[in-house]
Amino acid sequence: MGEEGTGGTVHLLCLAASSGVPLFCRSSRGGAPARQQLPFSVIGSLNGVHMFGQNLEVQLSSARTENTTVVLLVGLEELTNIRNVERLKKDLRASYCLIDSFLGDSELIGDLTQCVDCVISPEGSLLQEALSGFAEAAGTAFVSLVVSGRVVAATEGWWRLGTPEAVLLPWLVGSLPPQTARDYPVYLPHGSPTVPHRLLTLTLLPSLELCLLCGPSPPLSQLYPQLLERWWQPLLDPLRACLPLGPRALPSGFPLHTDILGLLLLHLELKRCLFTVEPLGDKEPSPEQRRRLLRNFYTLVTSTHFPPEPGPPEKTEDEVYQAQLPRACYLVLGTEEPGTGVRLVALQLGLRRLLLLLSPQSPTHGLRSLATHTLHALTPLL
Repeated sequence: MGEEGTGGTVHLLCLAASSGVPLFCRSSRGGAPARQQLPFSVIGSLNGVHMFGQNLEVQLSSARTENTTVVLLVGLEELTNIRNVERLKKDLRASYCLIDSFLGDSELIGDLTQCVDCVISPEGSLLQEALSGFAEAAGTAFVSLVVSGRVVAATEGWWRLGTPEAVLLPWLVGSLPPQTARDYPVYLPHGSPTVPHRLLTLTLLPSLELCLLCGPSPPLSQLYPQLLERWWQPLLDPLRACLPLGPRALPSGFPLHTDILGLLLLHLELKRCLFTVEPLGDKEPSPEQRRRLLRNFYTLVTSTHFPPEPGPPEKTEDEVYQAQLPRACYLVLGTEEPGTGVRLVALQLGLRRLLLLLSPQSPTHGLRSLATHTLHALTPLL
């Protein structure tokens, strides 16, 4: 259950469905973790409403007042058949970093798009070759190189992970406190919801980590430091070049129009995306505002103009084809006069969808042309 108050505080509350015992409550205010917790009386009231509806075979999805929204989320069946509440509460603590990152003002967008946040390295082919060799030596098909929660390179096996695993694993790594190496048990929601896998992480440079998904072997001691030094010590310079890619996503010097304040590029079939609000240095609005604008615009165009995934037109019962889907749309916040307000434009061509946040100087009559040129320039990258 989540509650959002007037002060911008968001609460995520998880209750045992049968008993109403609180399992955890995580709070965020202004994009940062908050100490303010829901009063027990509020928790009891929310559970009472839920139980009342359940007895009447009514599914409570949300409740609203003038300044508060309460949402009920249904979890896995295992969480509704709890044998030991205290043990479950202890086990759930391992998820707090991940949960807090979803409540906060994340620089990632995979939670919304269900696409893997990626970055493009200028030495991508070299890193990919080293990654494949390292994976073979380590004895696992599931290896990726992650910078600040974004995938730089990955093996074919890693890319074959389904949604939401492919989105959640790099996000989890980016949410954890820095550590030289980890051996972390993870359950895969689709691939293995009941038997844990081992997520091994090895830090190459600050915020740059190798991630391996494996079974009982190999032991962490086999990878660190022997295999690590053999495969990655010769590539220190290409690895250092990955560090600025966290917030920028694109290689330094990549040609982008100076009006672009942020962009989101999605490959709808591969389920990968590039997302940045810092392509060309500091300008207004702030990076946090830019992320919010692009996230809201993505929600708008996906729900009203573009379907979540591309597909051929479907026939109705009368064998009449649906109206052709739009290929582009734009939104102006403020007036359309040059120099005022920001512009947002979305363009879909084939399997790719591009959203741009543009400065007030960008004329509205040139938005589609600019978006088309930018999409063609980005297409070889994703």
